[in-house]
Amino acid sequence: MPKRIALVLGSFHKNEVTDMLEEARSAAREHGLEIVEEVWVHGSIEKPLALKRLLLRDDIHGAAALGIIERGSTKHGLVMGEVVYDAIIRLQLEFMKPIGLGILGPEILPDQIQPRLRPYAREAIVAVAQMLQ
Repeated sequence: MPKRIALVLGSFHKNEVTDMLEEARSAAREHGLEIVEEVWVHGSIEKPLALKRLLLRDDIHGAAALGIIERGSTKHGLVMGEVVYDAIIRLQLEFMKPIGLGILGPEILPDQIQPRLRPYAREAIVAVAQMLQ
């Protein structure tokens, strides 16, 4: 029986994250994972709550968070990245379920986004697959 995972995706960069989603689906198939939920949230700050709601479910063995925290004119993205990453790590430890971190940034520049979309999504899924073995 395949391990069941969920994805939480940021819609603030919907076109780019849709590319990540396609790659995540492909990687999940290749690693014998079944994606049972795909939840879109506005941005990265909403991801920890969405992840927690999913990880509470007994039928979900792990998850991945996909999105982008782009560099802005202030340090907002850097601070947001720090708190989101910390919250995600805490959720892994609380639920003892892996969460693949496929969030580009913080502070990623626009020209750095496109070449990293698919590799980050793939590696987030690979990380979950390895932790579920």
